[in-house]
Amino acid sequence: MTRRGGVSTGAVASLNCGYGADDDRSSVAENRFLAAKTVLPGADLVGVFQIHSADVVTVTEPWSDADKPRADAMVTDRPGILLGILTADCAPVLLADHDAGVIGAAHAGWRGAHGGVIGNTVEAMVALGARAERIAAAVGPCIAQPSYEVGPDFRAAFSDADDVFFAPGAPGKWQFDLPAYVVRRLVESGVGRVDVLTRDTYAEPEFFFSFRRATHRGEPTYGRLLSLIGRGS
Repeated sequence: MTRRGGVSTGAVASLNCGYGADDDRSSVAENRFLAAKTVLPGADLVGVFQIHSADVVTVTEPWSDADKPRADAMVTDRPGILLGILTADCAPVLLADHDAGVIGAAHAGWRGAHGGVIGNTVEAMVALGARAERIAAAVGPCIAQPSYEVGPDFRAAFSDADDVFFAPGAPGKWQFDLPAYVVRRLVESGVGRVDVLTRDTYAEPEFFFSFRRATHRGEPTYGRLLSLIGRGS
């Protein structure tokens, strides 16, 4: 989903789907309903309390927002369930093994991707009957390398083997390629097909929300994009 087509106003106009965005709750609820109806009408939308972890939960039945677990990915083989991931620069990753009827959704910021959320999601799908080589994955809009300046502490969290994901930037800075890093982790997990939507959330304010852009501009809040995947009956 882009940020277009919703009912929110102001800094989070218009399809803000995050309750943490200092938005009217009824507007967020309407936006989430509109997004879910577009992808899988009548399905139960479920999400997690995202914490930039490598934790994955298996969804067997819907839960309320008040009961959602702390994790950064979900998998299910149940029809009528819509998995939703919120992002505002991090990479949303949607996965499916059509033959097995198993789907997954992951929130892959640099911490989660580095910590193993993608591999853990694939493993959880396999536990439900998927096969890694049959899984197709889509990496949604996220912050791109030209917009993602990082410092020495960030660089130190990665090994020399990850040099390929860092381009020289300003003195003492690097430009990190998050989508390429996410793709590498998907390939390492044995995923058979990977497609990347090469859109930069930071550089396209008319289409996407961005935490980093809002921070650089001194804006009071920022919206959240919603990426969805579900199974029909």
